[in-house]
Amino acid sequence: MLAIGVLGSGCPNCRKVEEISRRAAATLGLQAESIKITDYAKIMEYPILGATGLVVDKKVVRNDSIPGEAEETSWPTSALEQT
Repeated sequence: MLAIGVLGSGCPNCRKVEEISRRAAATLGLQAESIKITDYAKIMEYPILGATGLVVDKKVVRNDSIPGEAEETSWPTSALEQT
């Protein structure tokens, strides 16, 4: 099971990234646990530059951007290939 973490304050962009990550996992038929990481100290444990980040199994896969439709299923596939 993948652990998908959304790093951020819980802003609208964070919620959008969480929605996209859930949809991508479902589209690919992946079992995934979605985790919201809003604690600033925990967010700073990851090398992200912006306000919103996405991690899969503790690896940063998105940083300060919201994936478009074409990218939606590419990041989980890339993350799986790295494990």
